Amino acid sequence: MFPQYAHELLKICEEEGIHLGEAAIRHEMEESGVSREEVRSDLAEVIRVMKVAATEGKRRLVFSLSGLIGGDSTKISAYAKTGQAISGSVMTNAMAFAMSSSEVNAAMGRIVAAPTAGACGIVPAILKTFADERQCSEDQLIDALAVAGAMGIIIGQNATISGAEGGCQAETGSATAMAAGAAVHLLGGTPAMCLDAGAIVFMNMLGLVCDPVAGLVEIPCVYRNAQGAVNALTTADMVMAGVRSRIPFDEAVIAMYEVGRSMNENLRETGIGGIAGTPTGKRLKQMVFGEAEIHEVHKDHK
Repeated sequence: MFPQYAHELLKICEEEGIHLGEAAIRHEMEESGVSREEVRSDLAEVIRVMKVAATEGKRRLVFSLSGLIGGDSTKISAYAKTGQAISGSVMTNAMAFAMSSSEVNAAMGRIVAAPTAGACGIVPAILKTFADERQCSEDQLIDALAVAGAMGIIIGQNATISGAEGGCQAETGSATAMAAGAAVHLLGGTPAMCLDAGAIVFMNMLGLVCDPVAGLVEIPCVYRNAQGAVNALTTADMVMAGVRSRIPFDEAVIAMYEVGRSMNENLRETGIGGIAGTPTGKRLKQMVFGEAEIHEVHKDHK
């Protein structure tokens, strides 16, 4: 049985000298009755799908069916090549990877919910960034994805990953925490450091509401995926520099859940409050579902 709490998982990892991902892989073997090779093969296939989604929107213009979003991944990718980005090519490419997956999702393409479709861009963006920038092997990426999965299990067991239940902090917040843990692992951090990164992410994203325009997983979701990728990378560097979280991961997760449950329902994926409730948000909704032509929504959409 997988540990209920992160501190229990950490104790096992420290006693057995394993990383968080190894615990998740052992759990999957036990639950599914499959071999280690089969688990790793499945994770490798997941990573393959993630990489395709993370690069499709960079390679060509991808627009959502509503026309609300699309083409931004190619813009960022082109900008990264100019060398003018103050955040550097690593950050700008990570943003492009994250937005690409979001655009592919909104265009009804194939993505991996990590942990949800609305937050599908963050974990893939981090794995693709490490594959490109640090030449990480498939085995290393599989372990990192398993680390993210272990943290996701803990979040799911003690809180929620649903925007409808806990706001966007539960969706992109969880994805960013998982991605930050994966990044720390790939940088050589310990299980405790991976959890510290996750806790810091939640502290930075606590209270983020879920307010999709027109009720579609597009605006502001695509921007939050990009920011989630950046957040994960900067938090990983913070932790690798020696910064520790003063609040344990378990307590940060429970705080996130309590904040989510206290949110007004208008701010939990109902498409009513927040950005969705702005005059422009309402106008865009009318354009998508009313009589206005969709090309008016996004000038680049063809």
